[in-house]
Amino acid sequence: MKKTTMTLLTALSFTFAGQAVAASCEGYGPQTPRDIDNLLGENKRVFSKAPASEHMNLCNIHFHKNAEHKAKDFSVFAGDSKYGGYQCNATSTLTAAELKAPKGKVCKNVKPGDTIEVHWVHSSCDVTPGKGLGSCLSDKCANPQLRVETQVFMVVNDENALDFNDLDYDGNMVNGYHQAKHIPNTTGKPVEFLGSTTGPSYTEQQCSPLQVTWSVRPACAKIDINSLATWCESNEFEEDHAHGVRQLVTDPKLLSPIN
Repeated sequence: MKKTTMTLLTALSFTFAGQAVAASCEGYGPQTPRDIDNLLGENKRVFSKAPASEHMNLCNIHFHKNAEHKAKDFSVFAGDSKYGGYQCNATSTLTAAELKAPKGKVCKNVKPGDTIEVHWVHSSCDVTPGKGLGSCLSDKCANPQLRVETQVFMVVNDENALDFNDLDYDGNMVNGYHQAKHIPNTTGKPVEFLGSTTGPSYTEQQCSPLQVTWSVRPACAKIDINSLATWCESNEFEEDHAHGVRQLVTDPKLLSPIN
């Protein structure tokens, strides 16, 4: 594999491996996650927005426990630990039935009442969806454009809530592109901005070098925990648990402006 490919693959894998890739954020491009209601940003690094997700290949699906981003609808601070971040405001209104514990563990560390943030990662490379963000590049495409479609969910024990398997890939092809079967489209217009990869390995002192276009939906939705359990038991991405979060980036010098 070419050196450039290995460099990017290593940087991508660090997002999930819990390792830092930089000692200082000086000179880095805009970072993620952010408060999507704050439109201000002073980062001077500019790159082109990635194409719309329907003109890219889905390459990975994964989720984080609690929201990495913040918005009016998910603004309850859950702490600064690995599984901190933000919870949906409506969590306190869930019913006893929605909070009823299912049988057995779900995705190792998820329970009713939790908030999760799901990332559908898309690549400009001609790749097939698979395990980890390394699936978003190849020997022939070492510097892809990346786009992440994002939705925050409240996890509930309710078969009438959204079924996570309806949001999966399952070999779905549309106009020659690998695509999710569905991504929620009733939770508000996505807020689009330039940023980076996320995950607990990064902070405002240790930044991600990767350039990512983000589309974050501003409202929470409900997802059925039983469907999430089924997905974690078997999926193309070998995902079986919720990932940790990167704490909110607030330094304007590390944020892009939202237009």
